[in-house]
Formats: sequence, structure tokens, C-alpha cells
Amino acid sequence: MRIAVLVSGSGTNLQALLDAAAAGQLSSATLALVVSNRPNVKALERGKAAGVETLVVDHTQFTSREAFDTALLAALREHNIEGVVLAGFMRILSPVFVDAFSNRILNTHPALCPAFPGIHAPQQAIDAGVKVSGCTVHLVDSGVDTGPIVFQECVSVEPEDTAKSLHERIQTMEHRLLPEATELLARGALEIDGRRVMVRA
Repeated sequence: MRIAVLVSGSGTNLQALLDAAAAGQLSSATLALVVSNRPNVKALERGKAAGVETLVVDHTQFTSREAFDTALLAALREHNIEGVVLAGFMRILSPVFVDAFSNRILNTHPALCPAFPGIHAPQQAIDAGVKVSGCTVHLVDSGVDTGPIVFQECVSVEPEDTAKSLHERIQTMEHRLLPEATELLARGALEIDGRRVMVRA
């Protein structure tokens, strides 16, 4: 499966995918394109350094979310993209895009969904006083971090945690689980039954 990775920032989750590909762990997935909605971000440098084609579709150049998503979709179709992974992509995708890649878009979120959707999830967890948080890798639907869950893993929230320290521990799990989920998606091993996702052998 030809995969496009959508990014907005430093690209640590992208780097985890690139490292997994270099190690032969993505045998069914080809990281064919890195697309950023912001120019001059570190993630683009990471993609170029790994020899992956990169592209900028600047969301500020469009008058609506749907217009941006239409342009993004056109760029992916031009590159024969079959699946999408969001790796720190800070845009909510509209049905224009999501419906075109139904059940073929993965995202990772630094919380145990459905808790703490949206931005600043580690800070939300600390503010709520929870004892456990974690990460979720899920398929993307038209909501915000509401899609069917592929993987979840927990981490304890320590009394001395800051949003930064908690997020760093969560990222360690994200960097392991996102490549694994990407390979399963590419292999056609994810079976979706309503809200449930099962892994086929």
C-alpha cells in the first residue's frame, strides 16, 4: 500500500515510521509521500533525508477547510496514494477527505480515547487528576479523535508529572504502535465491525 504521511511540525512520529521502514518492519507499506500543511517544518527535512518525496499544501492559501481538503486529496491522488497516516497533523479533516479514504486513515492521539480529545491532551489529563493516561492509535472518522480504536496502551500519571514529561512517555509508545498499526493497515489485516477493530492473522 502506498502511504502518505501528513505532518504539521517536528515529525517525531514520522521519524518512527521512517525508522521502521528502514528496519524492514513495513513490508506491506511504502512511505511514498510526506505532506505538510505548513512550509519549512522539521518533518519535511526528515522526509527528504530519508529519500521520501515531500510536498507542502499550505492551508492558509485556502478559503475553507473543504477547499484545502479538496486540494490535499487531489495531490494524494496524483501520487496514487492508497492509505494515509496522520503524524502530528494539526488539522481536522472534513468528510470531503475522510470519505475518500474511508477506514484507510490512521491517527495517533496522546490520550486514552474517548477521553481528552483535541489539543493539549496530556495537560487535560493532568488537570483532570487522572491516575492513568496513554496513547490511542485509531482510524479517522469525521469527528475529533472519535474513530474506531486499533491500539491503546496505558501509562501512569505520576504526581510530579508535567504535560511535557507525560507527553514524552506517551510518545515512546506512539513511536512503537503507529508503525505497527500502519503495517496492519497496509496488509489489509484490520477488520472493522462498527466501532470495533479486530486484527486478522
